[in-house]
Amino acid sequence: MTRWLICSLTTGGPQMIPPREYTLVRFPFAAESYDPDKLHPAQQPDTGRTVTSSDPRAGLIWPRHDAWAHLAAMMVWQDIADLDAADRPTHVRHRFVRDPLNLVTGYDSTATSDHRPRPAGTGGTCRTKTWPIFVHPGTPLGYLVYHDAALPMRLESAEFKVSYTMEAA
Repeated sequence: MTRWLICSLTTGGPQMIPPREYTLVRFPFAAESYDPDKLHPAQQPDTGRTVTSSDPRAGLIWPRHDAWAHLAAMMVWQDIADLDAADRPTHVRHRFVRDPLNLVTGYDSTATSDHRPRPAGTGGTCRTKTWPIFVHPGTPLGYLVYHDAALPMRLESAEFKVSYTMEAA
């Protein structure tokens, strides 16, 4: 019998993202939309330490098996009309990363996408992505975002999802 392992995370509100650096999106531990297998635990599997939603580790999903997985993500940025014209971004990016905090095997990014923001006054820039990837126990996954505005920008909302199957014993 095939068993699905699914972790579906959503941000609890806006996060300020600094300019010109990839930032690991953090997800609250109490607001999981779906995580029955505890792939997004507050108690970190590598250290046993419990972290809060403000810790960068709140952005990690910890697969528990070697598997071929499906990743999905969504980002929604603020409307750039909120920024002076000289401070606006020319592009936003997002990517998936194995070990984004260099805890185990080293930073390994994949599926980087680069997009122009929507014109000012037409709403926030929203992008989705999916990507298949091999996952391994002990190697966390993360979803990172980037912009090139002159000032920090609001990531209004984000989601990060991982799913894979295992043969049940």
